[in-house]
Amino acid sequence: MVERMEGIQNMKTALVMGAGGFIGSHLVKRLREEGFWVRAADIKLPEYWNTYAHEFIVGDLRKQEFVEKILNMRFDEVYQLAADMGGAGYIFTGDHDSEVMTNSVLINVNVLRQAEKVGVRSIFFSSSACMYPEYAQESEDNPGLKESDAYPANPDSEYGWEKLFSERLYLAYNRNYGMRNKVARYHNIYGPYSTWQGGKEKAPAAICRKVIEATDEIEIWGNGEQTRSFLYIDECIEATLRLMRSDFSGPVNIGSEERVSINELVDIACSIENKQLNKKHIPGPIGVRGRNSDNNLIRKKFNWDYSMSLSEGINKLYTWIQGEINK
Repeated sequence: MVERMEGIQNMKTALVMGAGGFIGSHLVKRLREEGFWVRAADIKLPEYWNTYAHEFIVGDLRKQEFVEKILNMRFDEVYQLAADMGGAGYIFTGDHDSEVMTNSVLINVNVLRQAEKVGVRSIFFSSSACMYPEYAQESEDNPGLKESDAYPANPDSEYGWEKLFSERLYLAYNRNYGMRNKVARYHNIYGPYSTWQGGKEKAPAAICRKVIEATDEIEIWGNGEQTRSFLYIDECIEATLRLMRSDFSGPVNIGSEERVSINELVDIACSIENKQLNKKHIPGPIGVRGRNSDNNLIRKKFNWDYSMSLSEGINKLYTWIQGEINK
């Protein structure tokens, strides 16, 4: 068993993997604000702001030797958010399936093996609503996906299959090694400091960027009637911490129940500056027809619920992206 680092015995310690990404970088900031000594690790630094970590180690989590380097002691809290992922334009084309599956599985296997070796008893793992079966998401009028809807399994992408497998892997370590790993299924988390261009951006950021840059027309993949729910980043972080610090392993949904169509999401973004744009519907990857979160389990377990409306959150994201474009 590896002991704690010298000089931080009086501080709680946390390790955040995937800390160069959107959710991970926000999580690091929150942990730092709570007084944790934070070690962050990722293949890249945060793109849009400086890390709040005490120590940020850049490296490849697909390599076992790097995981051994960063997970070399017992931490009070360990978060594994690293994954090969992106928006619909990256996940649903099929062009990246082998990389998405191989990269993420390697990371999770490396992390679990090393954690068990050094005596880390609990890891938070960020799964995704993409692991829910396609047959449960064929209607735009989706009432909300319950955790029990995961089976019979039939995710609509290889990204979803990888997330489902990795969920089972973390929970298998609970059974076989006495760990207390926690699994959350994130539903479309959005907010400032997220990817907003380049092909890996998700719908809220992509639409805000398009609306900001448009003068008379905006392109939308599909007919725009496909539905989703979106959760603001600060509320995601709060729910994540509640799960991590509980006795419950999950899986549990972390999302919003405010379902909107993509056309309606465009209207929300347009309303910020009172823009009148024509919607041009074009072919493109759209994923399932309807996805929404059912939050009954997380409300019951943690008395948690989202409070920020989508219009308020999109306003915050829109303003931030506008600032980035105008730099």
